Amino acid sequence: MAKNTDTAAPKKRRWYENFVDAYKVIKRTYSWFPFLLIAAPIIIIGLGVLGGFVFHSMVFWVISGVMLAIIADMALLAFLLRPAMYKQIDGKVGSVYAVISQIKRGWDIEEEPVAVNKTQDLVWRLVGRPGVVLISEGPSNRVLPLLQNEKRKVSRAITNVPVVFIQVGHDEGQVPLTKLNRKLKSLKKVLTKHEVPAVANRLNALSSKALPIPKGVDPYKTRTNRKAMRG
Repeated sequence: MAKNTDTAAPKKRRWYENFVDAYKVIKRTYSWFPFLLIAAPIIIIGLGVLGGFVFHSMVFWVISGVMLAIIADMALLAFLLRPAMYKQIDGKVGSVYAVISQIKRGWDIEEEPVAVNKTQDLVWRLVGRPGVVLISEGPSNRVLPLLQNEKRKVSRAITNVPVVFIQVGHDEGQVPLTKLNRKLKSLKKVLTKHEVPAVANRLNALSSKALPIPKGVDPYKTRTNRKAMRG
């Protein structure tokens, strides 16, 4: 009897395939990356050979140089992968969520935008120790009314909690997508760890009336619900 190939388990990825994928992503953003990936090991191994001559222990220094060269290339891949990915999705609808969804702890993050307009400018809401943070994506002149309107909604639901605006974009005064994480970390903490979930739960009532936008907006597949925007 022929085996049923439709139910076969997906092929397990090899460890090196992840490095190949990371290399391709980084190369698309940084064209100079292949040269750096080659130059770094050559320099490190060269220093190892030099150390072998100086200290009369060629085998030890060359092996150490090769190992350090491999570690250096892996470190470069890990260091540049995330910035490269962010640069590639910069300007696409939902790109902010791709960044804030990587935050591991300390924030209560809405998985859907809390405001959207007909030009697909979005506002995302986070609650953390700095208070309520509203993050927009889109030109400054279009997103400011969205931010102010959302701030009024938040202020009606809670009091004495700071509401912080962060505009992501390339206009004057906006924060580039690649620096959004750094900006969030720099915000002054005013709430305690116990107050954060209390504020987030209070704001959940607003989310129940949110626009019916798909959960976790995909930067490449987002489509706005036009009927919902017309009211």
